[in-house]
Amino acid sequence: MAKKLPADERRAQLLEAALMIAAEQGVDALTMRPLAADAGVSPGIVHYHFHDKDTLLTELGETQILQVNEGMRLAFGQYTEPSGLTGIPALEDLLRAGIRGLWPIVEATPHHQLLAYELTAQALRRRSAGNLAAGAIAERQYSAMDAETVAFLTLCATRADVTWITPVEQVARFALACMNGLVLRWLVDRDSAAALIALDDLVQILTSKAR
Repeated sequence: MAKKLPADERRAQLLEAALMIAAEQGVDALTMRPLAADAGVSPGIVHYHFHDKDTLLTELGETQILQVNEGMRLAFGQYTEPSGLTGIPALEDLLRAGIRGLWPIVEATPHHQLLAYELTAQALRRRSAGNLAAGAIAERQYSAMDAETVAFLTLCATRADVTWITPVEQVARFALACMNGLVLRWLVDRDSAAALIALDDLVQILTSKAR
């Protein structure tokens, strides 16, 4: 019999188990009974916390957003100290360090990277079917990543003493679109050397948007 836990702890435990199943086996494998078995609880407990799979996927999307944002924040936060350079060279150095700082996280979590794409696609499909709340998860996912990226780009520009020529929100949107494509390509071919070269190319393009 499962140990009785406070409702918030049980919910967190179930979400963590759901995240593991979905990351390792895909979203289609995530159903109530396997989740209950994996978490060591009855199906009734799972249904108590998550009325149906739609509700579970929505909650899982929220959890994924928090984890991705925390990873971005930690990676960017380690690489925003000036290195003695100033101006555009300093910006290039900061951007390269921060963006490359994300790559070890990507390499270490391929299943979770794939899950992020799956959850976005699922949310958009559910929105097309009329579930607007599900679609809002995809919007929140990108809005949250936009905010983290804008904060990073703004801090880099401030510390390098440069100004973004293009509005920083547009720079962030472009950077994330490129990163999404690079991660997806890496999931296909696992060519990290090529990915790092592409990341350096991205830094060059971003640097051209400042003065």
